[in-house]
Amino acid sequence: MNHSQHPHQPATILVVDDTPDNLMLMADLLRDKYRVKVATNGEKALRILQGDPLPDLILLDIMMPGLSGLQVAERLQQETRTRHIPIIFLTAMAAMENEIQGLALGAVDYITKPISPPRVLARVDTQLKIKAATDFLRDQNDFLEQEVRRRTREVMAIQEVTIQAMASLAETRDNETGNHIRRTQHYVKLLAELLRDHPRFRPFLNDETIHLLFKSAPLHDIGKVGIPDHILLKPGRLTKEEFEIMMTHTTLGRDAIQRAEDQLGMSVDFLRLAKEIAYSHQEKWDGSGYPEGLAGDAIPISARLMAVADVYDALISRRVYKPGMPHEEAVDIIRQGGGWHFDPDVCAAFLSATDQFKAIADRFSDSEQDMADLQAAKHHPTP
Repeated sequence: MNHSQHPHQPATILVVDDTPDNLMLMADLLRDKYRVKVATNGEKALRILQGDPLPDLILLDIMMPGLSGLQVAERLQQETRTRHIPIIFLTAMAAMENEIQGLALGAVDYITKPISPPRVLARVDTQLKIKAATDFLRDQNDFLEQEVRRRTREVMAIQEVTIQAMASLAETRDNETGNHIRRTQHYVKLLAELLRDHPRFRPFLNDETIHLLFKSAPLHDIGKVGIPDHILLKPGRLTKEEFEIMMTHTTLGRDAIQRAEDQLGMSVDFLRLAKEIAYSHQEKWDGSGYPEGLAGDAIPISARLMAVADVYDALISRRVYKPGMPHEEAVDIIRQGGGWHFDPDVCAAFLSATDQFKAIADRFSDSEQDMADLQAAKHHPTP
């Protein structure tokens, strides 16, 4: 809890005044109902306020030698742990500028000297009730904020696990390892960060979208779950008829994600991007790709990023039926694809940071065990 007053204990009041008679008068007046702490100057008050528990209310003389009451209030306002303690100023001064300055520094009331005991007790009681209500609301808000953060973390974790589980379905059936998913995730994120300030991409590539792209990228080949093993796992070149079936993985992927979204009954941003990527990552800049033969800016930006990431990784990755291509050769092929296969600006971004792409590839490279597992899966395909 933010406040020090326990519901079954009297409130604590700190009285700060440089005149001993005034301190004694206030202490005698308040101690029947409250716990009272006293300080004879501003410096002592600040030392008391460094400890725990904090007082629930401060009665603070303005005119004191050393630190004035206004200076003490300013110090308290600057500290997170003390800025919520209400202050009632004790003053013989009636100057308006001091009242305005005090209110700006967190004062909730003024009591003029000589004091009237009934007025002091009434104002102290009023301010403590207000503080108790304020503390209750602040504690409730803190609890609600923590609960929202906790539930948000849970939802995000469920999303991540669901994505990984769905992506692993495609991964276990394909000639690719789980590291392909991780590599392409990081390639897409890197491309997005390289292009975020580019005039063509700035309106789309904000922090939230880049995060969603990273989350949704693993679902780019989810549609391969629906491709028969004799086509999906064929080591050689596909026939025309087989390739026609292979091309349907884009539509199968989009439709699977759409069905999941329909079941959810609401639109979800990362699933929208996942659908775009799954459906359109095989489109080419010149319109010669599939499934729709989209060209240029008609291809979603998310899919244009994935196209470069996916091709680069396919080139450098070893498979059970082929060795990986050297990084430099893969870079040269991507370079040649700029303007017909790939968006020229996405291609240029890739070429500006080829060392970073290689670092990602090295970081998530396929181990001998990964390849052995893949070989075993290939020899025992699903029916």
